[in-house]
Amino acid sequence: MQRHDQTVWNDTDVDGYEPLLSEKGLKEVEIDSALPDDLTRDSLELPELSEPELARHYTRLSQMNYGIDSGPYPLGSCTMKYNPKFTEDVAALPAVSVHPDRDAESIQGTLQVFAELQEYLADIGGMDTVTLQPPAGAAGEFTGIMVAKAYHEYNDEGEQRDEVVVPASAHGTNFASAAMAGYDVVELPPGSDGRVDLDALSAAVGDSTAALMLTNPNTLGLFERDIERIADIVHEAGGLLYYDGANLNALLGRARPGDMGFDVMHFNLHKTFATPHGGGGPGAGPIGVTEDLEAFLPTPQVRERDGQYDLVEPEHTIGKVHGAMGNWLVLLKAHAYISRLGDSGLRDTSEKAVLNANYLASQIDLEIPFGPFHHEFVASAGERDAADVAKRMLDYGVHPPTTKWPEIVQEALMTEPTEAESKTSLDQLAAAFNAVTEEGEQTLAEAPENTSARRIDQTSAARNPQLSWHSLDS
Repeated sequence: MQRHDQTVWNDTDVDGYEPLLSEKGLKEVEIDSALPDDLTRDSLELPELSEPELARHYTRLSQMNYGIDSGPYPLGSCTMKYNPKFTEDVAALPAVSVHPDRDAESIQGTLQVFAELQEYLADIGGMDTVTLQPPAGAAGEFTGIMVAKAYHEYNDEGEQRDEVVVPASAHGTNFASAAMAGYDVVELPPGSDGRVDLDALSAAVGDSTAALMLTNPNTLGLFERDIERIADIVHEAGGLLYYDGANLNALLGRARPGDMGFDVMHFNLHKTFATPHGGGGPGAGPIGVTEDLEAFLPTPQVRERDGQYDLVEPEHTIGKVHGAMGNWLVLLKAHAYISRLGDSGLRDTSEKAVLNANYLASQIDLEIPFGPFHHEFVASAGERDAADVAKRMLDYGVHPPTTKWPEIVQEALMTEPTEAESKTSLDQLAAAFNAVTEEGEQTLAEAPENTSARRIDQTSAARNPQLSWHSLDS
């Protein structure tokens, strides 16, 4: 048996000549044993289908799913935005097929796009510097907290500041990111109005506080009106203020986290800038920081000097968190989206998101205990099971909202319609909400009736998925 011995490949040609396979060094090696039995099989159980049959199979599968291209998708706090198709055209251009390991001199155009996106996001967030590397929102959170940790360690407070404060209504990833970074998590109870309780915050922070992780507007869609006082309390205690960018859609072009006193933030490009969301990626969760934290960002950073773009290593970098500078095509789509909309377009996006949320809320017959809200709201299903309500909404041809969270609202239905929905779509959603509120508990408990799959064991489906190209009951 032969194999290529890559250690003797001749890649040293200064002109970039790539040797043919036959010109590369080969050597014979003896393989003592064949592959183990458990790694071999006699045949592959693949279907034998004609092209039309194959096309129909995947078309049928696509029709069994519900996605943002199928209809309204109002998952609260997830910002399931419509993804403009022109960004896919941009990402499919032959010119963007760039190998990530090419040297900086040969990819000046690519680096220019990175640098411009860094500047766009820094301007939007009110931050001094942005890194594009983190491959998802949660990865951005973790990277941001690691940058904050490196900052405290550099100032000889790493051991002392071992706590991160997180509001009880925060996204679950906030708790996870802080814990993964090695911090003890201090849960902050909400005030009676659903916002941060300043007295509770003052009692929670101190010499052990490394950071407060905050979403603004919060997961109830409420703007933290005391954000400047919140920033002062955290900073006076020596901590940093971290902005969870999940709800940046509500502020886009109108307010900036940096101006509110946040020191570090992450952007969910898939939520705010209409790149694909969910499904395991690829994603992108850039982080922005103030000047004091720049030296701790991941390496490399793209920098421009005299019209040339280069890769540099921040002085006290936490290291590398993703290959190349991030998920290139996702970042390119965000660049295209921001460039197409411009300042006025981004602001218009945010205003329509807030308008749509308020219009939809005005049309449904459910209690909304906290307000005034911005781009999303949390209604209460009251004595009914929010999960039952959600399942029944599927029968009306719409995707249901997020359910049972945040827990400070009884049987919560968190709804975020986004700016992309028309009045007709919003009326369709409202009609589904209202139809379900008039139905009996037995009907709700047996829903959904009209979907390709009825109720499933959600825990088993998440922890023990069974994936197959054919029907599991055949």
